[in-house]
Amino acid sequence: MITSRRVWPRTATLGFLGASGVAAAVLPFVLPAWNGRTGPAVLALATVVVAVAVLRHSRRIDPVATATWRGFAAIAGLLALGHLIRALADVGVNPAGAGLSDLPLAATGPVATLVCVRLVRSTGGRIRVQTVLDAAVALTALGVLVEMLVPLTAGSASGPASLLLTVGYPAVSALLCAAGLVTFAGVSAPRRGAAAWLLLTFASLAVVMASGALAVGRPSPVLDAVATTAYLGMLAAATQALSVDPGPRAHEDQPTTAVPLAGVVVSYCLGFVVLLLLLGSLALGRPLVPVEAATVAGLMVLTFARTLVWARDGARLTRQVLRTEAFFRTLVHRSADVTIVLDDRGQVTWASTAAPSPAAWSPRDLEGSLLRDFVHEDDRHELYRALHPAADADDTRGPVFRLRGRDGSWRQFETVRTAGLSTGFPGIVPAVPGRRPHSGRDGLVLHLRDVAGRRSDELELERLAYTDYLTGLPNRARLMAALAAARARVAGGGTPACLLLLDLDGFKPVNDVAGHEAGDHLLVQVAARLRATVRDGDLVGRLGGDEFAVLVADGLDEATALAERIVAELRTVHPAHGSEGYTSGVILGVSGSVGVTELDPADDVPTTIRQADLALRAAKAAGKSCVRTAGHAFDSAAGRRTRLARDLPAALEQEQFRVVYQPVVGVAERRILGLEALVRWDHPVLGTVPPDEFITLAEDDGLIVTLQRWVLQRATADAAALLAAGWEVQMGVNVSVRHLQAGCLAPAALAASGLPPRKLVLEITESVMLDAEDRLESDLATLHGMGCVLSVDDFGRGYSSLAYLSRLPVDILKLDREFIADIERDERAAALVSGVIDLGRRLGMDVVAEGVETAGQMRTLQDMRCAFLQGWRFGRPVDHGALPEVLGSFDPALLDADPVAEMDSAVHTVGQAG
Repeated sequence: MITSRRVWPRTATLGFLGASGVAAAVLPFVLPAWNGRTGPAVLALATVVVAVAVLRHSRRIDPVATATWRGFAAIAGLLALGHLIRALADVGVNPAGAGLSDLPLAATGPVATLVCVRLVRSTGGRIRVQTVLDAAVALTALGVLVEMLVPLTAGSASGPASLLLTVGYPAVSALLCAAGLVTFAGVSAPRRGAAAWLLLTFASLAVVMASGALAVGRPSPVLDAVATTAYLGMLAAATQALSVDPGPRAHEDQPTTAVPLAGVVVSYCLGFVVLLLLLGSLALGRPLVPVEAATVAGLMVLTFARTLVWARDGARLTRQVLRTEAFFRTLVHRSADVTIVLDDRGQVTWASTAAPSPAAWSPRDLEGSLLRDFVHEDDRHELYRALHPAADADDTRGPVFRLRGRDGSWRQFETVRTAGLSTGFPGIVPAVPGRRPHSGRDGLVLHLRDVAGRRSDELELERLAYTDYLTGLPNRARLMAALAAARARVAGGGTPACLLLLDLDGFKPVNDVAGHEAGDHLLVQVAARLRATVRDGDLVGRLGGDEFAVLVADGLDEATALAERIVAELRTVHPAHGSEGYTSGVILGVSGSVGVTELDPADDVPTTIRQADLALRAAKAAGKSCVRTAGHAFDSAAGRRTRLARDLPAALEQEQFRVVYQPVVGVAERRILGLEALVRWDHPVLGTVPPDEFITLAEDDGLIVTLQRWVLQRATADAAALLAAGWEVQMGVNVSVRHLQAGCLAPAALAASGLPPRKLVLEITESVMLDAEDRLESDLATLHGMGCVLSVDDFGRGYSSLAYLSRLPVDILKLDREFIADIERDERAAALVSGVIDLGRRLGMDVVAEGVETAGQMRTLQDMRCAFLQGWRFGRPVDHGALPEVLGSFDPALLDADPVAEMDSAVHTVGQAG
């Protein structure tokens, strides 16, 4: 990985150098008079731009890799200086003689050699003998080429200074090419790409030097164009080497590999090129110089030595391969696993088998065949996972599929991928779009582990975990999983499903009288009957004890019919004949009760089981040995109470409650003096639910404070609105013990609504006085001190304590409607009501009579001097919107009605209707 934090602008750099190369190549032909200045100037400018870019980039990369980039910037600076001097001296790209510009240009050779040495040593690379021989062959061949080039450079230039251009520079470029070859062979594998570009850099430099040497004797615009183009190509190759270099730390992850073949190819090619050139020159009549003969002899010796080393390496590698293959074959063939090597077409190219068996294929039978042909058709997706792990990366289980044996049997194998391709395998799985198939040399290694025995153990453990030990039926865990799956299918619009819960009637006496062995035997019989009675696709399970369950994949009608058949079938089940089933001549028989419920996607599994259990209880309550559905259970009191308790929290959140108000009439004032706030629950399924049903549920579930806070806020707000409209009435609100314990509710409601405390009547139940403690007395005193009116509701229904009544700050007593109902006919009830009214008068308390419905009741209470009346005679509970009409249309004549006249009128009306 490249260590730079920012990517080198490769495209921009190459584009700039390409444009500069075109300009430098065209200038010698277009402006030959200016070529002496423009050519070197273009090269100097291009070199400076690249040097500045490299230097700026070196500041943004890993400090460890900075030295190489800065070394190249230094070389580029020297080259730019040399070309600038040539431009100023007007000597052109290829001068006829050496000068001041050659000082910085010649200095780049040692710096480049140091860069190569640093590149090799920084990665821990080791210079091998083979590499040295390859470099020696290449250097000798290049020396011969330089020696052959010298006669071609003879011309007008002469003297020692020209030798630097004609011999020195080509010789240095040859040395640098040899150094590049050594570098390419010596660096670690991750940095070999950078070394290859460096070798190309030196080769381009050799072209530049050869063009300059030829131009000394024969100046030509073509040579100038070749030199400038090769020079800019050298810069481009050098920048490529820098950009692909992963840095000196690359050897930490990938160690140096064997000597690359490129060094051998380059050295041998150069050697043969030299020999061919010499043979061609001899054929053309050119004499062979003794130096050339000696060089060729040395080249042949080096090539011979390199061939011997190559042969030795080949023999050593052959021995290693044979030894490794022997180890590998021993390891693989002794292993219990099966190893298969596939090519890119999915064909088996090599296979090892485990211990021989009649069902095992031989490697010869497998090789050349498609692995897909041996995989079970239902397990092809597992083979896809084996060849493409990314297809199911979240699954940690190894792919498992069945392979066909020689005898046609199927065995399960688990696969482990050890090496492979990123592309698809034609014939097995679809290839990746946009990619060509790899050649047959690529492959995939699969280890196949026989897991047939392990899989059977896993299946047995799974069966034991989900099976009842006595009856062999699925147990509770298996039933819960099946219920969850069936609920998901129903939610997805699949087949409806129902749950049957079965409980045996009379099973306990079997255990108590005949013993547990007889009970176990009876349970086994019941399980067998259930298996025989249910339909295909229905799941029978045992929940525990004498409870069974059936998951029916059908609607409620079919499930109910199946439950009826089960009940009828169980009437004939008895314990086995003998001492286990018969005791003292008494036959112990059993029957069954079944509860049926339909799966609702809105209900979770525990809720479904509770509904079925409610239906089962309804069946038990109906006389046993019968079937009841969840609808029957909801019609019963227990089912209704359970439904209300379950729906109460949601009703509070959705505000399914409303407040209605019933008037309280003052006898002396002859008008409505107060209103009692009564809460109603509009259940979306069960309709209007009276408070007698849900108030106790709210108290049991701890929701009463939340409910009464809402009622109190709504009632005080409505009372404040009536007060603002000019209606002087008091508002009575029922509160509980927990409401009083949370004593901040009433003050908060009064503060929020702005209702004066004297207009709020807090009606507490009589049972509060039985539980009155110092704290409750203090809370009541605090509320009374605020100005709130305190009333004891339903007085006389409970077990009141007159001592508490005299001690608590109570202002109003409300007589329970049960005492008012028979006040006209029952003298004892009339005497009791009269005594309570007299007691309240003596204690300074107002008395309100609830449940006044007839004129006779009203007249009797008026005779007892009861000052306040409440009941249907004066108005039924109404919503807040109807209160102004009720208050405005109240008829005081209702307080003057004659009960006898009203009765005669009622009888006359009934007679006419008849």
